[in-house]
Amino acid sequence: MNRLPLQAVLFDMDGTLVDTERLWWEAVEQVAGRALTEADRPEVLGRPVEYTAAWLAAITGAVAADLAETLHREFADRVRTGIVPRPGALALLDALAREGVPTALVTASPRAVADTVLDALGADRFAVSVTADDTAHTKPAPDPYLAACDALGVDPALCVAVEDTETGVASAEAAGCAVLAVPSLAPIEAAPGRTVLASLEGVTVDGLRSLLPYRLRVMTWNLWYGGTKVRDHRAKQLKVIAETDVDVVGLQETYGGAAGELAEALGWHHHSAGPNLGIISRLPITAVLGDPDVGFYGAAGARIAVGDREVEVWTAHLDADHYGPYESEPLAHEQVRTGQMRDTLRRISGAAPVVLVGDFNSPSHLDRPDVAWPVTRAAAEAGFGDSFRQARPDAARDPGHTWSPVHAHPEPQDRIDFVLHRGLRVLDSRTYVSGTPRTWPDVQDNDWPSDHAAVITTFSLGSGPGTV
Repeated sequence: MNRLPLQAVLFDMDGTLVDTERLWWEAVEQVAGRALTEADRPEVLGRPVEYTAAWLAAITGAVAADLAETLHREFADRVRTGIVPRPGALALLDALAREGVPTALVTASPRAVADTVLDALGADRFAVSVTADDTAHTKPAPDPYLAACDALGVDPALCVAVEDTETGVASAEAAGCAVLAVPSLAPIEAAPGRTVLASLEGVTVDGLRSLLPYRLRVMTWNLWYGGTKVRDHRAKQLKVIAETDVDVVGLQETYGGAAGELAEALGWHHHSAGPNLGIISRLPITAVLGDPDVGFYGAAGARIAVGDREVEVWTAHLDADHYGPYESEPLAHEQVRTGQMRDTLRRISGAAPVVLVGDFNSPSHLDRPDVAWPVTRAAAEAGFGDSFRQARPDAARDPGHTWSPVHAHPEPQDRIDFVLHRGLRVLDSRTYVSGTPRTWPDVQDNDWPSDHAAVITTFSLGSGPGTV
């Protein structure tokens, strides 16, 4: 299964790498002048010094700034004399260093305390350190983890954060990281994208990699009469699929047998519906959806197993007659395509993440706001995001034209092929054409065996609680 690559591991400090939660608890008890109880945990664990000082000030009437200074001093004194690495922490840091995975220290403690701990652990173990002094907002806000990722030049979605408190977990998850929680004093529940272990002992780098979301790369591709306008079209289609490293392809204009023939050559799974639609997938197809006898226009779907999750992938081809930008009344024929889109949307369940791809033969309302193009609006109203525009929101800079690489001016260049989604995170989206196609009718020797550009979107799909 394709997991996203592990770019970095981000470690909380107190209670995660070193046994300082106990020292912090004792420092707060000393300043509070009483034993702390279970009810005090949310105000103490995973909180910056200033937060706990303000909480104590509200209770005692003392000046918060004075309490913060005393808490700093009491805690730092204990750290210098009583720091103990957590079981498995140093071994995991060493393993990450051997495999070249960068690490960061991300703590709600002040810089002075963090530097004391870094001296004890070895500051060279970390490429970056972020403390309470380094961001406008600290945990549970996402700022510290986002700052660490920015300093490392990595994507939070491709990082694992290791935390020991609910406050820290909330910060890391808000930043978009996968989380390994190793509770020190208070329990933490497992959840999607969050794994809970009793200790770091035995945790491996491969185990951390297994906590990252799955990658799902989906292509939409109108094959243009199955590709038959171009010589050696099947070999050229297979080359495109191999070089783009896609997982699932929603096809239009299959010319009857293209989906099955491509899947057989690739050793993939496939679903063919009617004379025109098909889905091929390197991942298992667990169910086929929609009308298997759908006509030339319409939609077909398949349920795809992606690790421990399932995703519905639908491919649609909408009526090509009376293309709006050709017409004096651009919306005159859009009711036909909109009806086909609404029929497709009615067939799609809401139970799983969904990808809807296809040749809609209609521009997007996101690209041409001067006309209220109803086909893409209907999909948006049903909760579908346009992955290309989410990845590339500037339509002037990134027009994303898919019609047409072989039909030149005065034919309008437009974006009519889409990868829409509901319930997934977009990592990237782009159009794709191989080579430099000659224009119609001199197309037989083109490397690109279609009259449409393809669209390829890479999604992140989270998994349930993992095991390391």
